[in-house]
Amino acid sequence: MLLPGFGEIGVPSRIRLGLALAVSLIVGNIVGDVLPPMPDQVSVFAALVVQEVLIGLFFGALMRMMMSGLVVAGQVAGMQTGLAFAQSFDPSQGQQGAILAAFLNLTAVTMIFATGLHHMFLTGIVGTYAIIPAGSIPMLADVAKLGTEVVAQSFRVGLQMAAPLIAFGLIFYLALGVLSRLMPQVQIFFVAMPANVFAGLAIFAISLGAILSVWYQHIETFVQSLN
Repeated sequence: MLLPGFGEIGVPSRIRLGLALAVSLIVGNIVGDVLPPMPDQVSVFAALVVQEVLIGLFFGALMRMMMSGLVVAGQVAGMQTGLAFAQSFDPSQGQQGAILAAFLNLTAVTMIFATGLHHMFLTGIVGTYAIIPAGSIPMLADVAKLGTEVVAQSFRVGLQMAAPLIAFGLIFYLALGVLSRLMPQVQIFFVAMPANVFAGLAIFAISLGAILSVWYQHIETFVQSLN
């Protein structure tokens, strides 16, 4: 229910719950041979179920964290183009966000289903049982390390995606600073704001394919590591 595309807030909760139960039944049939024997005590069985649910939530949260790279890229792009205060509802985040970040999130979700990456998500769920066998307790140090690495990589990928806009902003504002010193009587930033928005959106549109390719390779590499 936390997977990108399947667990979006725009999908009704009943559909998400039904999909989660259907995937659980399918995965249970696939990995039935590696499951531990049914315990005799109900309390032990309940503890195992809660443990598996928490592990599933952890892997789903990792996938959701990777979507945060799009938010970072959109926020940085908004600041460089002067559209940071242009807010729009982001279905993947469930809250208001920069309009460029919301655009990147919606485009990425569409890209997931158009390229068939959601099939790798589902097979990756099966692969998690090879990483953490059913009934075993994962090491908390390894869990914390993996979570930290995913967050750091998502932030790094977000900055890489926004690199064209960062370079544009540095050059543009440096040129405005020089013009401001040459013509101090003119309101340079007020006059240059339309050019900033137009040029920033043009660079964003030109580099959109490369931006999404960087994110797609990042998330595909992680999903492949689960299979």
